[in-house]
Amino acid sequence: MKIDVLVAEIGSTTTIVNAFHRIESQSPVFLGQGFAPTSVLEGDVRKGLEGAIESLKSNLKADILTWKHLFASSSAAGGLRMTVHGLVYDMTVRAAREAALGAGANVHLVTAGRMRKSDIRKLSAIHPNIILIAGGVDYGERDTPLHNAELIAEALIKEGKPIPVIYAGNLENREEVRDIFSEYPGRLALVENVYPRIDELVIEPTRHIIQEVFEEHIIHAPGMEHIRDLVDGPIIPTPGGVLAAAKVLKEDIGDLIVFDVGGATTDLHSVSEGSEEVSRLLVSPEPVAKRTVEGDLGVFINRLNILEMETEEKLSRSLGIKESEIRKRVENLGPIPAGSEEILLVEELTKIAARTALERHAGNFRNLYGPQGKTRIAEGKDLTSVKYCIGTGGALTRLPDGADIIRKIIVNHNGAGLYPSQEAEFLLDRHYTMASLGVLAKKYPQAAVQLMKESLGMRPAGKENV
Repeated sequence: MKIDVLVAEIGSTTTIVNAFHRIESQSPVFLGQGFAPTSVLEGDVRKGLEGAIESLKSNLKADILTWKHLFASSSAAGGLRMTVHGLVYDMTVRAAREAALGAGANVHLVTAGRMRKSDIRKLSAIHPNIILIAGGVDYGERDTPLHNAELIAEALIKEGKPIPVIYAGNLENREEVRDIFSEYPGRLALVENVYPRIDELVIEPTRHIIQEVFEEHIIHAPGMEHIRDLVDGPIIPTPGGVLAAAKVLKEDIGDLIVFDVGGATTDLHSVSEGSEEVSRLLVSPEPVAKRTVEGDLGVFINRLNILEMETEEKLSRSLGIKESEIRKRVENLGPIPAGSEEILLVEELTKIAARTALERHAGNFRNLYGPQGKTRIAEGKDLTSVKYCIGTGGALTRLPDGADIIRKIIVNHNGAGLYPSQEAEFLLDRHYTMASLGVLAKKYPQAAVQLMKESLGMRPAGKENV
C-alpha cells in the first residue's frame, strides 16, 4: 500500500504512527494508526517505531507499506529541562515562561530579580538542557539581566557545561552579554526581547530557538540519531505539535482550547485573543497561544495526586463505591482500564485532572480596594471568547464520553474564572491525531486542518480510493 505521509509520534512510553494519503488533494484521507511500546529501555527507539509500523500494517491489512514522507515528533528523551531568569515575575519572567512552555520545554526553575549563589546552586543541581535569560523592557533596566548573565556564565564555564543559553532581554544589553559569554564554549543565542514594551509580548523568536535546541537534544534518546536520518524535516516536540495544530485550526474555525489529558501530565493549549470587554480590565498581557503543563496531574502515573484533590466521600457518591474501597481501587489501576467499573473510575479521575488544569490555566476577575473605592481587574488568560473546547490525549480520546467530560466541567463552573461560555461546542479528537497533524501542518497546513476537522466530526471523511 502506498502512503503519502507517515507521521511518527515517539513518546516516552508509546510510539504511534499515523498514515495519511491524498495529502495534496481537496480530500486528504486518514488511513489508520499503529502503535507499540517505545523501546528506550531496549537501547534503540527504532524498535518501537518498527513495531508501530508493523501494527499499522496489520490494521490496514497490508503486506508492504511505502511512503513519500516520514515526519516525526518526540518526547522520548524526556523533554527539555529549562530554567528561566528574569527581572519582574509578572512581566519578563512570565513572558519567558510562556515561550518555554509553548515550545515544549519543561520549566524546572524560575527566578525573578538579581540571582544569588543559592539560585546558581539550584540551577546546577537541575542540570538544565537550556537556560533562558530575560529582563528589562527595551531601553529600560539593564543591570539585573547583566548581573544574572555574569553569574550564570561564570558557573557554566567553571563547571565546563556547554548548555545552550538564550538571551531575550533588554536589547541594549546584547553586546555586553556577548562579551560576558565570549569564553563560553556553549551556544549563545541573542533573540528579540520577550517583553520589549509594557503590555507587549514577543515570544515566537524564543520559541523557535527552543525548538531548535529540542531537536539537537532529542537525538540523545538511544537510536534517535538513526531516526533523524530517516525523517523529512525537523523532529519537533510532541506538545509543540499539539500547539501548532491548535494555532492553525484556530485560523479556520475560531478561538479554541485543547485539553490533553495523559497518564503522566495534563496539558492545556488555548489560542484566543479574548474579549474586548475583558482586555480593558487586564493588568498584564497574555499570549494569544498559551500552553500550560500540569506535571502533577496524570490518570496513571500521577493518579494518587488526583485522588488527593477530591474527597474520597465525594468520589464514593459519584461512583457508587464504598468510601473505604476508593484508594485501593485507584492504587490498583493499570495504564488501560479493564472493565466498566475501572472505566468509570478513570472518567472521574480525568474530570478532576481536566477541571484542575483549567482552573490553573484560566484567568480570573479580582476586586482591588483603594482610596477611590472598589476596582474590578482581570488577571491571566481570558477564555470567554473560546468557541470550541477540544479533547485529545490518551485519556479523553479512549474513554466513551470524553467530550461530555469537558462539557460538564464548563457547564458546572460557578466561579469567577475567565472560562469558556456554556454555548461553546465540545469536540473530541476521535482519531487521536492532533499532535501528528500539528507536525503535518508545517508542510501541509490546509490538509492538516481538513483532517483535524474530520477527526473532530466537523466534516465528512475523504472518500477517494486509496
